[in-house]
Amino acid sequence: MKGKTLVATVLLASMTLLAACSQVPVADGSKAKGTEIGETIKVGFNFENTGSVAAYGSVEQKGALLAVEEINQAGGVDGKQIEVISKDNKSETQEAASVSTNLAIQQEVNAIVGPATSGATAAAIPKATIAGVPVISPSATQDGLTAGQDFLFVGTFQDSYQGRIIAKYVADNLKAKKVALFTDNSSDYAKGIAKSFKEAYKGDIVIEETFIAGDTDFQAALTKMKGKDFDAMVLPGYYTEAGKIVNQMRGMGLNQPIVGGDGLNSEEFVQQATAEKANDIYFVSGFSSTVKTSEEAEAFKKAYRDRFKEEPSTFSALAYDSMKMMAKAMEGADNSIQIRDNLTKIKNYNGVTGKTSFDADHNTSKSAFMMTMQKGKVEEAVSVQPD
Repeated sequence: MKGKTLVATVLLASMTLLAACSQVPVADGSKAKGTEIGETIKVGFNFENTGSVAAYGSVEQKGALLAVEEINQAGGVDGKQIEVISKDNKSETQEAASVSTNLAIQQEVNAIVGPATSGATAAAIPKATIAGVPVISPSATQDGLTAGQDFLFVGTFQDSYQGRIIAKYVADNLKAKKVALFTDNSSDYAKGIAKSFKEAYKGDIVIEETFIAGDTDFQAALTKMKGKDFDAMVLPGYYTEAGKIVNQMRGMGLNQPIVGGDGLNSEEFVQQATAEKANDIYFVSGFSSTVKTSEEAEAFKKAYRDRFKEEPSTFSALAYDSMKMMAKAMEGADNSIQIRDNLTKIKNYNGVTGKTSFDADHNTSKSAFMMTMQKGKVEEAVSVQPD
């Protein structure tokens, strides 16, 4: 889950913030020797700084970098400074694999943070595993991504988790007994949320329609929905299309609440929908730049604004927490294998995106918020735990 913002336009047709492969290659890391920690602790950044999803990777790099700067200013880890080696994977899965090879095998880093997307993460993990270097992706959300992967950790909740959160919120908070489901059928991320939602929601789904990334005209599907009686629309997808759907839906006089996953969390969503029409919008997030969720989050927001002169996003916050958790796992470690072992023991880490623990599969168990947007502004954050 996974990639919120505070971020700019992304060409989602070529990306998969959250999933691109049905089968993730598993490398054997049982005989990996790992990399020794030297005078500095070397951390590789494998982020999408250019290309179709640079809006995600670039802000994640800023969040991770801020964490490193704070750690180093406070004396480092066990008295050693963290040395960052940053590489641009160009939003390409093959390049993400090449970057991973360079960082883990040639540069012999002790840990890697990134990539942001599930497809790139799946491509990056085999070489890192062979080298015995732990990888944490702040925002890869594909279900099953970490299965069998000894060296891969993800810093956010998975797609199915979001679907269950949406189902609970729609039923309990919005009291919606009947919904329309409008899903991005070109995105594994969106389809994963939709599948989980349908399994968890106890009400009636009166109509299901689909769209694909790059679509701009949704009038035909919305006209079908206008003839149906429903209490809310569930909209699994990304902000570019979702914003256009909201704009056209409201323009047709369909004013039901709209509920989506973290893919709606973006300034671009508001730009596409327009602030005037972005009302009664609800989306999953672990962080808000405008609503107070914790003292830790408030401190992060101030530090990020001071450092980068821009608003932080969920992506930057997840990367900040991911780097801080990686640093915590470095404490007392002599090599990358021990860092991996320490990561598996992290429980209830109190970060800016809530309390995070890693389960047996290295997936994240953490709190989530449902954000309420009115007139293009997030006004409220409600903590939600799925049944």
